[in-house]
Amino acid sequence: MPASERSLKQIVTNEAALFLGLFFVGFAILPIAIYFVGNAVFGTFDGHGYNEFFSTLSGRIRDGDRIAWFLVASPYLAILTLRLMAWGWRGTSSA
Repeated sequence: MPASERSLKQIVTNEAALFLGLFFVGFAILPIAIYFVGNAVFGTFDGHGYNEFFSTLSGRIRDGDRIAWFLVASPYLAILTLRLMAWGWRGTSSA
């Protein structure tokens, strides 16, 4: 179905599902990857394990730390940036 025929409700539903899925990736899976890479490169996090790392990260998220929120939202922001670049690329190729 072409994008022009899709209803607003479908578009919002699909975008919300994409956001929630990538937010889950940013909140649950990305910190695991960051912890293990950081552990391999820099050593253990303050001498403690993953639980301490995740509780520190989630505490910063609850406190409204912009860097922590950017980290959690980064998978969605990356996809959004790629979609915007593709849209711009399609707009320039028709000229």
